[in-house]
Amino acid sequence: MPMLIELMKDPSVVVRDTTAWTVGRICELLPEAAINEVYLAPLLQCLIEGLGAEPRVASNVCWAFSSLAEAAYEGTDAAEEQEEPATYCLSSSFELIIQKLLETTDRPDGHQNNLRSAAYEALMEIVKNSAKDCYPAVQKTTLVIMERLQQVLQMESHIQSTSDRIQFNDLQSLLCATLQNVLRKVQHQDALQISDVVMASLLRMFQNTAGSGGVQEDALMAVSTLVEVLGADFQKYMDAFKPFLGIGLKNYAEYQVCLAAVGLVCDLCRALMSNILPYCDEIMQLLLENLGNENVHRSVKPQILSVFGDIALAIGGEFKKYLEIVLDTLQQASQAQVDKTDYDMVDYLNELREGCLEAYTGIIQGLKGDKENVHPDVMLVQPRVEFILSFIHHIAEDEDHSNGVVANAAGLIG
Repeated sequence: MPMLIELMKDPSVVVRDTTAWTVGRICELLPEAAINEVYLAPLLQCLIEGLGAEPRVASNVCWAFSSLAEAAYEGTDAAEEQEEPATYCLSSSFELIIQKLLETTDRPDGHQNNLRSAAYEALMEIVKNSAKDCYPAVQKTTLVIMERLQQVLQMESHIQSTSDRIQFNDLQSLLCATLQNVLRKVQHQDALQISDVVMASLLRMFQNTAGSGGVQEDALMAVSTLVEVLGADFQKYMDAFKPFLGIGLKNYAEYQVCLAAVGLVCDLCRALMSNILPYCDEIMQLLLENLGNENVHRSVKPQILSVFGDIALAIGGEFKKYLEIVLDTLQQASQAQVDKTDYDMVDYLNELREGCLEAYTGIIQGLKGDKENVHPDVMLVQPRVEFILSFIHHIAEDEDHSNGVVANAAGLIG
């Protein structure tokens, strides 16, 4: 390690570039060597200095920081118990690292060697792998990212060339992804104080980027994180957000956008529970239309089936009005056949079956209601029980079934 630290100061850019990459690999493969208390301080100093080097070197330094953050976090005792550590070996340098990475994202040559992207990704990893005593710095970073997002949105009207548009969209995507990471670390009460500004920025982004699928996907995922952090408190944004959720669900031409919107419906159901009810008619109609549309990418359909279970769990007995059409749809999907010599199609069939089983489980649990007071609505599924059992039997006999299918089948029987 001392030799590598020395080589980071070598006059040759090729040597420094390779050294920065090697340090990143050491952090990945031999983390105890990188976070060794003897070498950590000089290593951090040379990496921080390396952020000011040529783009190719600085880009690898960013990657080294990503690996170092994970190594430092995993090296704590709390990480083994899947808890956030109170402190860790990067705590004393945390704020400086964040500051230098933010400066790196603003470098005028940031478009070279993916430097800007690498710096934001390092920032995300550092925040994700931070200890409790770094929280004040995480709060500050959240405010910086929010401010940058607002500034970028104001630049929209000044874009003239195609290359400007591409850079603008890339920057929005990076800021959305970084926002997701910082929001996951923010405590509920603090999230409530900034959520209005965050949501206003995201809504503006949806309005501006109707024709840019990539950005819309990142914005939907940022909303998903906000839902996760706010829980039931997200309710106040639903009326303003509903039109954009609908646009996302209809955007099957860019299937990742549609997939993100379907995932968001799942998050909303878990957060809002019965409060999702006023929006269910429109959501259910769009989901059912997508299932019947041959142009919708196949990866979206298993997720839609699964979401039916989440909706049923959220609204309980109110799901009755959708029950017949959903059970007919599930029965049809359960009988799908594919070419068993095509491994991609076998995987798809397993995903489809997992989605069906998750839907059946959610519907039965949703209609059943309280464990102590089983609601008679659950008997509405009775006529389909024979088919459901034959479906599970068919899965059990299929040698190509996945572990997920077996686990979901066992869960449904339970």
